[in-house]
Amino acid sequence: MRKLELHWRILIGMILGILFGFGMTNVDWGKDFVLDWINPLGTIFVKLLKLIAIPLILASLIKGISDLKDISKFRNIGLRTIAIYIGTTVVAISIGLILVNLLKPGIGISEDTITQLTETYSNDSGVTSKLEEASKQKDSGPLQFLEDMVPDNAFKALGDNSLMLQVIFFTIFMGISMLLIGEERARPLKNFFDAMNDVVLKMVDLIMLTAPVAVFALLANVVVSSGDSNLLFALLKYAGVVTLGLVLMIVFYSLVVATFTRYNPWAFLKEMSPAQLLAFSTSSSAATLPVTMERVEEHIGVDKEVSSFVLPVGATINMDGTSLYQGVAAVFIAQALSFDLPFSAQLTIVLTALLASIGSAAVPGAGMVMLVIVLEAIGFPEDKLAIGLALIFAVDRPLDMLRTVVNVTGDACVAMMVAKSVGKLGKPKVQNWDDYYDEVK
Repeated sequence: MRKLELHWRILIGMILGILFGFGMTNVDWGKDFVLDWINPLGTIFVKLLKLIAIPLILASLIKGISDLKDISKFRNIGLRTIAIYIGTTVVAISIGLILVNLLKPGIGISEDTITQLTETYSNDSGVTSKLEEASKQKDSGPLQFLEDMVPDNAFKALGDNSLMLQVIFFTIFMGISMLLIGEERARPLKNFFDAMNDVVLKMVDLIMLTAPVAVFALLANVVVSSGDSNLLFALLKYAGVVTLGLVLMIVFYSLVVATFTRYNPWAFLKEMSPAQLLAFSTSSSAATLPVTMERVEEHIGVDKEVSSFVLPVGATINMDGTSLYQGVAAVFIAQALSFDLPFSAQLTIVLTALLASIGSAAVPGAGMVMLVIVLEAIGFPEDKLAIGLALIFAVDRPLDMLRTVVNVTGDACVAMMVAKSVGKLGKPKVQNWDDYYDEVK
C-alpha cells in the first residue's frame, strides 16, 4: 500500500486534533487532560524545531557563503532579497487597507460588545505586556534595530532564539571572513560546517516523522484554550476580512511564482504545504524555519547559496501576513471606536507597518507590539490603546496561526525569485531520513 505523503499525514493530524479538542471541551475534565497529557507532545516538537534552528542557520549560511567564492555574488543576493521583501510587504499592507476600507468590519460593532471585550481583555497580561514592549520600542532611537543586530557576545546570541538577527550577522561576518583568508586556509572549518549542515538536515527529517502527532496535540490545545465563543463570533467579520486578505496574498505569491520563475504554482503550494501546516500549528516562523529550508532546498530546487541567506533573514524581517493584519486591525479599531482616519493617516500606516516589520523583528509576539506602534503613529489616543487591543485579542491566536502561514509562504516565494534571478533555481534533490541507513547498519 502506498504511504501517505507528509502533508496529508499532517493534515489528518490537524483535523483529528481539532475534533478531539472540541470533544474535550464538552467534558468536565477535558481541558485539564489535554493540557496535562496531550499538549506536552506538541510543546516537545516545537522545542525540537527551535533546538536545531540556530545550528541550521549557522551551518547552512556559512556553507552557502563559503561556496560562493566571490563576495560580489553575496552582495547581489543580499540586495535583491531586501528589495523584494520590502516590495511584498508593501503589497500585503495595501491589500489589507483596501479590503478593510471596502468591507468596513468595524462599523456596526455594538457598544455592549465593545464593553464586554474591554472588560474581558483590557487587563489581560497578554495585552498589558504588548503595551509595555511597544513603549520600550517607541523610546528607543531610530537606528536601535541596527544596534540590536550586532551582538557583543556570539555565544550568548547563539544560545537565544529571539536573537536570530544577531546570529545571522555573526554568521555572515564569519562566512565573509572565511572567503577572505582563501580556500585552502578555510577548508578545515568549511568541512566542519558542511558536515554539521548534513547532520542538522538529518535531524529535521527525524523530527518530521513525529509531525502528525505533534500537530494533533498543538491543535487540540488551541481548541480547548480558545475562550468565549460568543466573543469570537462577534469578531467574525473582522476575522473574515483578515483571512480574505491572507488568502489573496497566497494567490499573489502563486501568480509571482508562475510568472517570474515559471514554476507550477500548484506544485509550489503542494511542496510547501508541510511547512505551511506546521506554521499554522506553531504560529512561529522561526520554529518552522528548519522545515521551510528543507522544503525549499530539497523539494523545490533552490540552491543552498540562496536559501541559506534568504530564508533565515525572511523568518526575522519578512512579516507580510503580520503587516497585512496590522493594516486591517488598525482601521478596524478606528472604525469600531469612531476614530477618523483620513487618507494621509492610512499612508502613515503603510510606512509605519513597513518599518515596524523590520525594527520589531526580534520582539516576542511582534504582531501585537507592531500594531501598537502603528496605532500611535496615526495619533490614536493613548488612553484607548488597551481598549483597541482588547477588541481584537480574542481572535488574535487563530489569526496569528494564519498569518504565520503567509509569512512562511512569502519567504519561500522570495527565495525562488532570488534564486531564479541569479541562476540558482535547479532540480529538486529529495532526501529521506533513511538515505544513509545502509552505511551504518
